[in-house]
Amino acid sequence: MNVQAMNENLWPLRAAHASCLALIAAAALEACAAANAATTVLDDAGRAVSLPHPARRIVSLAPSSTELLFAAGAGDRVIATVEFSDEPPAARRVPRIGDSNAVDFEQLIVLHPDVVVLWSGGNPSQAARVASLHIPLYREQVSALADLPASVRRLGELTGTQDRAASSAAALAAELAALRARYSNRAPLSVLLQVWSHPIYTVGGTQLMSDSLRVCGARNIFEDLTALGPAVTVEAVLARDPDVIVAAAPQSSAAEWLAEWRKFPHLKAVRADNLILFEDPRFVRLGPSVLPATAALCTALDAARARRGAAAAR
Repeated sequence: MNVQAMNENLWPLRAAHASCLALIAAAALEACAAANAATTVLDDAGRAVSLPHPARRIVSLAPSSTELLFAAGAGDRVIATVEFSDEPPAARRVPRIGDSNAVDFEQLIVLHPDVVVLWSGGNPSQAARVASLHIPLYREQVSALADLPASVRRLGELTGTQDRAASSAAALAAELAALRARYSNRAPLSVLLQVWSHPIYTVGGTQLMSDSLRVCGARNIFEDLTALGPAVTVEAVLARDPDVIVAAAPQSSAAEWLAEWRKFPHLKAVRADNLILFEDPRFVRLGPSVLPATAALCTALDAARARRGAAAAR
């Protein structure tokens, strides 16, 4: 084959190669532009958060925020967080700069984050201090289990990880749907969910743990209270006479709390021996792992239904 014929045969290959390179270059430029484009996202509180580019350096000031960011596929962008941010396990390697009550703001400034993500129901003074430093602030707030997928998707928009966030959101929605289907027809139970003692603290109707009870076919006896964590009296609990008392705390504390209720043998929960110690930190951290914790609570409440039935038959 002469040189001219060889060139004629190779020309289509060269043209195709050049076309492929052009397509790859165009795709790379498009991806680069997307990675550097200004972004505005509405946070869970409905406030607009504007950044010059998707967030790359994130400080999380709540365990739930940390877990939601990892679920959104942005865990590698979390450069600092607070104590008890241990879900998923990879989050335990993220440096700590304080806890829910006190943050090292000098260290926060040095980190120069693109955005700070925090739970809107947390310490208001922290949010005010972050705002005073002119650091963009994103508030996450999940009041119902059904809100989890949308919250994850919004964080995906904030960080440019929409595809991974969409996948996680779909998995969370499917997990919740399975729980609802399993427990939708269970006999109703009234429940005191105790999270502290002296004074007694419970949760109000808009708190995420109250929604977990609903998924399990149970009702929070203080669901009419609007405060997230209201204090209640012993007399108020006696008046509402729950079928079940759940102490959501470490075993050493919860066992003492439940022992105090045994002083009131006329309580339905005491008569049926439905004083439940529920030690699962995922339940009170309010991130996506609240779903498997809710499944464990539903199992415990199913056992309580059986005990109530046995007590009624005696």
